[in-house]
Amino acid sequence: MERLKILVVDDESRMRKLVKDFLVKNNYEVVEAEDGSMALDLFFGQKDFALVILDVMMPKMDGWEVCKEIRAYSKVPIIMLTAKSDERDELLGFQLGVDEYISKPFSPKILVARVEAILRRTSQVSADGALDAGGIQLDKAAHLVMIDGRQVDLSYKEFELLSYFMENKGIALSREKILNSVWNYDYFGDARTIDTHVKKLRSKMGDKGNLIKTIWGMGYKFEVE
Repeated sequence: MERLKILVVDDESRMRKLVKDFLVKNNYEVVEAEDGSMALDLFFGQKDFALVILDVMMPKMDGWEVCKEIRAYSKVPIIMLTAKSDERDELLGFQLGVDEYISKPFSPKILVARVEAILRRTSQVSADGALDAGGIQLDKAAHLVMIDGRQVDLSYKEFELLSYFMENKGIALSREKILNSVWNYDYFGDARTIDTHVKKLRSKMGDKGNLIKTIWGMGYKFEVE
């Protein structure tokens, strides 16, 4: 089986080596970049990366700028690494379409687990069928969402979240259950991650965003009248 290729971007060579060693050990091909400019040259030059691991604080061009450039052309999954744990940074990351957000220092094993979770879901998309509820058509194979005949552009994580809601129509879902199912790992954090994604998803869905009901103190439920 062909190894999936991951772009690791960090200005610290020690950090790149640490991440690379763990990924290679888990049978991934790794390409390294030491700054944002080099990262974009590699990304657009090779074009077959399955995932990007991107440090925030870098010279020449920081991670946010690199993320914006990539997101303008690609929905490739992006994991951001940062030394900060500032809530504003985390929210900015999600607004830019970041799939995961990991604060340094972190366990390389956890990083690999998150990489595997994202790539496992990516590869499973084409194996599943279509969903249709409340005027929303979701085609997993084509990664396409239509609402009342209008195509809606969702990020990878928003698409996964809507899929999960539609597959569990009428069922009350706790934040913990959503995190474990959609993010597919034990999440050591709070509910901001889900709430931020749900808010963005609702806004993109227009009136249909009302189908995602908030269950106060618990989580959410996708409910078609």
